[in-house]
Amino acid sequence: MTVLELDGVTKVYGEQPPVPALRGVSLSVERGELVGIVGPSGSGKSTLLHVMGTLERPSSGVVRVGGVDAAGLSDRELSRLRAREIGFVFQQFFLAEHASVRENVADGLLYAGVGAAERSQRADEALERVDLAERASFKPTKLSGGERQRVAIARALVGQPAIVLADEPTGNLDSATGASIMALIRELNAAGATILMITHDAELAAQLPRQIRVLDGQVVE
Repeated sequence: MTVLELDGVTKVYGEQPPVPALRGVSLSVERGELVGIVGPSGSGKSTLLHVMGTLERPSSGVVRVGGVDAAGLSDRELSRLRAREIGFVFQQFFLAEHASVRENVADGLLYAGVGAAERSQRADEALERVDLAERASFKPTKLSGGERQRVAIARALVGQPAIVLADEPTGNLDSATGASIMALIRELNAAGATILMITHDAELAAQLPRQIRVLDGQVVE
């Protein structure tokens, strides 16, 4: 089953002069894949992530998430689609420091219409998956960088999305901690999660079963 499809997607910023960030990108991702999107800084990877995640609308072309054409949706409908179908993991973690680990993960369900008790239960289940169940009541300030990224991954998984988009998930971590996060990503993929990982690290991408190489806003391989 195809969970993500881009067909002829472009993204242009500004008008005088226009700056093309994506130039006719077409790709598809099947359920259960683990894909690396790799390219140097300025190649269009981050713009591609934003368009795939429906955080930005393309200038032209089609983006389908879970079979739904995102272009035809209102902003409110797009928010619902994101809450239901897409999980995000960012390099900077983006955890609320005043909230507990459990609350941070449960917040991944806020826009999915899930009641408070079920949000808490599903957060605990997601933390179990990333081996952080014993840290559920901790504040993020009490965690290491690797543990914070595991919390961010649990938050992305808690809604059981069709696809997880990870933007440089090891970028702020030392090599040993980064390797443990990569091992976790492969483990979650083996358990059925569909994951796209954005990275500038060709060596890291080479460890993944599929790589999509981006240069100057185009898929080159």
